[in-house]
Amino acid sequence: MKALILKKYGGLDQVAFAEIPKPALKPDEILVRVHAVGLNPVDTMIPKGAFKPFLRFQLPATLGSDLAGVVVEAGSRVTRFKAGDAVFASIFDLGTGSLAEFAVVPEAVAALKPANLDFVQAASMPMVGLTAWQALKERAQLRPGQKVFIPAGSGGIGTFAIQLAKHLGAKVGTTTSTGNVELVRSLGADEIVDYKKQEFETVLRDYDVVLGTMRGDALNKSVGILKSNSRIVSLVGPPDAAFGRARGMNFFMRFVLGLLSGKIIRQANKRGATYSFLFVHPDGGQLAEIGKLLTAGKIRPVIDKVFPFDQAKEALAYLETGRAKGKVVVQMR
Repeated sequence: MKALILKKYGGLDQVAFAEIPKPALKPDEILVRVHAVGLNPVDTMIPKGAFKPFLRFQLPATLGSDLAGVVVEAGSRVTRFKAGDAVFASIFDLGTGSLAEFAVVPEAVAALKPANLDFVQAASMPMVGLTAWQALKERAQLRPGQKVFIPAGSGGIGTFAIQLAKHLGAKVGTTTSTGNVELVRSLGADEIVDYKKQEFETVLRDYDVVLGTMRGDALNKSVGILKSNSRIVSLVGPPDAAFGRARGMNFFMRFVLGLLSGKIIRQANKRGATYSFLFVHPDGGQLAEIGKLLTAGKIRPVIDKVFPFDQAKEALAYLETGRAKGKVVVQMR
C-alpha cells in the first residue's frame, strides 16, 4: 500500500511516499481503509524530532494521527465494530500512522463516524476534539459561568475549543487577526482581541482558565489575566514533572522537566493559579461523546483546505505556515 513515510528526523525534506506492506491485524484492532486524514501541528513537528524523547515512534514510520474511513476487517476480539462500519479515530502516539491507504486502529480508540458528517469533516475532528475535551472538561473542569482564554481562536484547536467551551456554559476570550474576527464570533467567542491592533494582556481580566496553545511569551503574558484559584493547561509546553511521571520517565528526566516548567509554575503560583501540561491521548469513549455533540450540531467542523493524498507533503507544508483557518485535511479517495 502507499503511505507517507518519515525516513529520518530532519523536517519535511525527510518525508516521502513509499510502498509498504498492509499492516497486520491484532485481535483487538480493526483494519480501516482510510478515506481522509486530518492534519495537526504535531504532524509537522514530529519530522523535526521535536517529540523524539516522548513518542512511541520507530523510524521509518508512517506519518499522520487522525483518520476517518471504513472498517474492512475486525480482529477476533473486537466486539464494537464490523466490516463496513464508518469510523473515525486518533491513533496519535500508538506507534503507527494514518497517512496511508490502510491503517490499523485499536478498538478502544475508535468511534462510529457521525452520520451527518462526511469523511473529510469527520477526519478533521479527533485530535482537536480530544485535546479540547481533555483540557477543558477533564483537566480544567470548566464550569458554567467561568471565563476561559483560548488564544488563536481561528486555528484548528481554537475553532473546536471555543465551541466546546460555549457548550460547557463558559465565557470565551480569544485572539485572532482582523480577517478572522467574524469567524470566531460565529463560533461563540465573547471577548475577541485583534492581535494586530491590541495586546490581549492589556484587555482581558479575571479569567478562570487559560488554554495554552501558543509558544513563546504568550503563555507568560497570559498569567496576568488570571484571577485567584485559576488554572493554566498548556498544550505546547513546557512539559512538567507530572507529565514525566505519567510517561514513566526516570528521575533525571523528571528533574529536567521540573526545571523547564519551574518558571511558569512559579509565575502561576504567585497569582494563586496552577499550571499543568497536557499530552493528548486517544480515547474512543470520549470520541463517541464528541460524536454526539457533532451529530446534534452543537459543534461544527471548520475546514480551511482539502488536499488530495498525492499532495499530502504540500498539505503539511501549508499547515506549517500557521495560516490555516480551522483544519487542513488530506482526502484519500
